[in-house]
Amino acid sequence: MAGRNEAELQLQQLGAKTEYPADYAPHVLESFDNKHPNRDYFVKFNCPEFTSLCPMTGQPDFATMYISYIPGQKCVESKSLKLYMFSFRNHGDFHEDCVNIIMNDLIALLDPKYIEVWGKFTPRGGISIDPYCNYGRPGTKYEEMASYRLMNHDMYPEKIDNR
Repeated sequence: MAGRNEAELQLQQLGAKTEYPADYAPHVLESFDNKHPNRDYFVKFNCPEFTSLCPMTGQPDFATMYISYIPGQKCVESKSLKLYMFSFRNHGDFHEDCVNIIMNDLIALLDPKYIEVWGKFTPRGGISIDPYCNYGRPGTKYEEMASYRLMNHDMYPEKIDNR
């Protein structure tokens, strides 16, 4: 395939027949080389059909997951991320665990400069839970950015909700 580099040719999910995992599947995540590693920019994913199961009741929980990161050397391949997010459908974990697991898996895959994951879960039993977590690479300005954004994360929902 002309124009594709060696790393892009090794992507397994892109263009392949889709096999949907039945349970939590971090192994489906794939990355590719960031073509602009010397520039800071955000990559944002909105996943409005996220589903997981309550580990206590087995009832489904629905959310919109917002994932934003500043890439380092790697970027996440979007189809593999879709399959990964889908793999939570039969997985039982609390809302807070889901956002932290997603963030941890993406940190392990990408070693991003900065990342945040925010789950806006639909209400169940009259209450919604919207966990937010973030990470900035230690010893860098991104660590300071993570601290600032964590303390001020409530100012970001309006920007997302009013697109």
